[in-house]
Formats: sequence, structure tokens, C-alpha cells
Amino acid sequence: LLSKCRGKAVKVVCWARERMKDLRMLCKYVFPWKKLLLLLKFYLIIMSKISDFFFYVFQIIKIFSEDGMGKVVEIPADMMARDLCQFLVYKNHCVDDNSWALVEHHPALGLERCLEDHELVVQVQASMTSESKFLFRKNYAKYEFFKNPLNFFPEQMVAWCQETNGTIPPSQLLQNFLNSSSCPEIQGYLYVKEMGRKSWKKLYVFLRRSGLYFSTKGTSKEPRHLQLLADLEDSNVFTVITGRKLHNAPTDFEFCIKPNKVRNEVKELRMLCAEDEQSRTCWMTAFRLFKYGILLYQNYKIPQQRKTLLSHFSAPVRSVSENSLVAMDFSGRIGRVIDNPVEAQSAAMEEGHAWRKRSHRMNILGSPSPLHPSSLSGVIHRTQLWFHGRISREESHKLIHQQGRVDGMFLLRDSQSNPKAFVLTMCHHQKIKHFQILPCEEDGQMFLSLDDGATKFTDLIQLVEFYTLNRGVLPCKLKHPCTTVAL
Repeated sequence: LLSKCRGKAVKVVCWARERMKDLRMLCKYVFPWKKLLLLLKFYLIIMSKISDFFFYVFQIIKIFSEDGMGKVVEIPADMMARDLCQFLVYKNHCVDDNSWALVEHHPALGLERCLEDHELVVQVQASMTSESKFLFRKNYAKYEFFKNPLNFFPEQMVAWCQETNGTIPPSQLLQNFLNSSSCPEIQGYLYVKEMGRKSWKKLYVFLRRSGLYFSTKGTSKEPRHLQLLADLEDSNVFTVITGRKLHNAPTDFEFCIKPNKVRNEVKELRMLCAEDEQSRTCWMTAFRLFKYGILLYQNYKIPQQRKTLLSHFSAPVRSVSENSLVAMDFSGRIGRVIDNPVEAQSAAMEEGHAWRKRSHRMNILGSPSPLHPSSLSGVIHRTQLWFHGRISREESHKLIHQQGRVDGMFLLRDSQSNPKAFVLTMCHHQKIKHFQILPCEEDGQMFLSLDDGATKFTDLIQLVEFYTLNRGVLPCKLKHPCTTVAL
């Protein structure tokens, strides 16, 4: 990028030098007052050239975080969404886990979508209104369909197009979507809002590479019965975030196909509504695959290739949860690894009993309990990114929905019904579930537990670390913390 800018700047400077030589030659044969006019004219031309150069090379955009705070950044005109996210991650000291995304948000229309990694940010901004803005947030589900395609594409919705009339084998599901020579399609019922009206119609719809069609005669695929609903080439698919009341939608699972030329005209939007969340996810994911094809797979692979490249130059740094913990004996002068599993288990039991005795003795001597407000262990969890304080059940649903609804996504919050309890909100199979964490007492000491005291923890950090490694009573392990970042 710097070499490109330097090359363009050198061209502007060379042009200015040539014009200066011409101006000096001309000034030898004119009167002094004309020299002043020529110099002024030359100055204006130079300034216009320089301003055009910087306008072409750099653009000013504003990025907003979840809390509404914004940050103005100056980016090159050819910067992609992937590079801007990487820049914001480093600038704000975020964890670089390749799950950050740039969101195109239209508050007037109630629409938003995640930009693809290869999209040019300046080009997208040119099609946005003054009220629209970019959001910087997590999106764990951006490429989740490459890992678990069967969860995104139900068999009853995926079929070959009319030339073959056969179902797609599960093992070749994504290959057929990425291969431009194959002809898969998504089919099923959708509620379609009539243009310029408030009424909805339930139609049998087909999504193909050439566009979105509906059948005028039942579920017929014959060309004479198919009519075009939307084109994929000059459109993008958006999630509707305003709720079903605004558009009088029949279900909560709305999405929209917005042509790029449309700005604030609601009448030009193609509003659609699915029966459930899985169907909506299937339609929207297939739209992206049909439009961008192999580009999506390349976007998915680039962070992995970069990680592999960096691993050749530095030793991989793994978290504690990824390492196999070993028992150590420090009773002698030099610590040793305990190889015998029976000895390791007895050492762990002995250490646990000793720790409890120390804690019990400290409580007797007057030390505050772990759940006391003045104790560090009672408030340390509030510094964690996965803890969101006193947010409502609906707000927790909104946060998890915005960041992807993948298995293992979670957050912790204060309980609204019990001031001494907490709530673990997590996602499993695209459904959001809540588990109450209650305090329990043993031997005069307070603990936290979400399984009626079968498994006890001194604080929420210990609880999260345990369920990150162990499923326990939860439907799956905790994997992706639902976090927000302040720009």
C-alpha cells in the first residue's frame, strides 16, 4: 500500500516540476503583474491535483461500537473489510481470534449485514446514506457453515436444480455450492411481502445462481411457472432488526434482499419471512454462497494460512485450556512430574483439603467470604469480557443473536429475580438457554453452583474455566464468549 501511495505521489511531484519549468520559461516574456496571475493559477492547479490525489488514496470513515461510541479512522481507498477489522483489533488491543466483523447498519430501514472480508469499505460506504453507519463487533457464525454444513442446510431444503432432479449428497454439499458448474438450489415456502403493500403471501420459492424465483403454480419448477423475485448480482441480503410489528410480519424470522441502488426507499426492498431460525439461516447463507462462491472459501482460509505462516517463525502459544495439565510434586528441593495416576489423584485430594482448611481458618479469623462485596473474588468477574452486569433477558438474546448463534456462545449476567444469583446464557443448536448460578454454603464458606451444589466454585471465573474444559450439566462446552469492545 505504501509503495502504491509513494508511486502516485512521485507522479504528482514530477508533474508539478515540469509545470514549474514551463512557468519559468513563460515568465521571462511577460509583465510582472501577469507573473503574479500565472503563479496564482499554477498554485490553484497544484492544490487541486494534490487534493484529488489524497482523496483518491485516503478516505475518512467512522466506526461505531456496541455502546454507541464512534471512532474516526483514515483508510486507503482500496482497503478491504478484513484489513480494517485487523487494524481495529490491533488498535484496541482486542483478542485476535478471526471472529471480528464490520457490520453495515441502516437504522432508518432497520437492516444490517456483515461485510464480506474481500469487500472494499469505501465502495460500500458510497452506497450508504448519512444515517447509515459501520459497526465493529464479533460474528462467530460468519464461516461456521464451512465447519458444520449439515446444521445450516437441511436436506429437505437443498436439491439439484431442474436438470437433475436429485438430492445433493451430504459429503459433497459445500463442493456443489462452491463449484460454479454445478446447479444446486434451495427450495421451500417463504412469506413474501407485496411491493408497496402491508400484506404477505406464502409462496414456494427457489434460490438459484441466477436469482430468487417463486412458483405461480404450487411447487412447480417449470420455467413457465417461475417468476423472478430478486437478482443476486446487484443485491445483498440483510437481517431485519426492527421486529415483526413494523412490517406486520407473520413470524419473527425476517430477512430482506436490498438492491445496491436503493437507499431509503422501503418500497423497493424485497421483504421475506421464514418459518423458523434454521430456515432463515439456510436462505441467507445460500444467498452468500451463490453470489460470492469460491471467494467465501478463500476468505475463510486466509486467517488459517496466516496463522500457519506465523507458526513457522514463532512457537505456538496455547492457552491453559488447550494444554494437558500435569500433576507436580514440590515437596522436595526440585519439583517433579507425578507419573503415577493414583499418586496424582491423592495429591490433588490432599491439596484440595489443605486449601479448604486454609480458607475456613481465614474466615474464622475474620477474613471476608468470597462472595462478600468487599472481597476481590466477589467482584473480579466484572472485569471479564463475558460478564455483562445487569442486562435483561431480552438484551442477552439480542447480543447472542448479533454475534452468531453458534454452539457454545455464552455470556454471564446478574440475575433479575435473585440479587445474590447470576445467570449463564448460552446458545446450543441455534436455541438460547439460561442456567441460574446460585450461592451455596459448605463448612461456613460460600460457593457458586449451577447444578444444585454437585459442583462448587469459589467465583465465576473458576466456573467458566471449568465448563470451558468440561461439559458437565450443560448441553455443550463453553466456547465463544459474547463480548463487546469500546472504541
